[in-house]
Amino acid sequence: MGVVAKRSSMTFYSDGNDHYSHRVRIVLAEKGVAVEINDCDPNSLPEDLASLNPYNSLPTLLDRELVLYEPNVMMEYLDERFPHPPLLPVYPVARAESRLYMYRIQRDWCSLADIILTAEDADDADNARKALRDSLVAVSPIFGEKDFFMSEEFTLVDCCIAPLLWRLEILGVELPEAQCKDLIKYMERLFEREAFQISLSEEEREMRD
Repeated sequence: MGVVAKRSSMTFYSDGNDHYSHRVRIVLAEKGVAVEINDCDPNSLPEDLASLNPYNSLPTLLDRELVLYEPNVMMEYLDERFPHPPLLPVYPVARAESRLYMYRIQRDWCSLADIILTAEDADDADNARKALRDSLVAVSPIFGEKDFFMSEEFTLVDCCIAPLLWRLEILGVELPEAQCKDLIKYMERLFEREAFQISLSEEEREMRD
């Protein structure tokens, strides 16, 4: 008798180019979740997505009857649903600090990346590119204080930062090596993680080939 493959009850609708989809895929990989990942073309979405998600958007996570369509909500849900390894601190104060870091990463860095990727005006993209580069250079020493961002353990905060750093080349952001040694070493630590390598889509692998 043949072995029956275990079917996953979880489906993740993902955009292989999108850094928000990527952060959720990192969490899925870190947790070792059995999940069916559907890499979708954002310009030609699956028909069933509109019935699942009122915004008909990517990423979307389906777990039995539960449908989630906000990346950070997905990440925290996965951390609670699959508690090992934990990706948020145990204590309320430290958890709140981690959430605040995620909020600041969104406002200070991811918003600039989104402008670079979508701006129709070249000046807007160039201004955002310079602001992102200058901000990363300024905080580089922080990455030398601990193995991960403000933590000795890999957390959801790193899951938010890693996709952005992986995309610096396509964003046109070049880090000055002399000023960013700590940040560059942090990037190497992140990118060498087995789960990070597993999380990469074909499109993301091509970004750095």
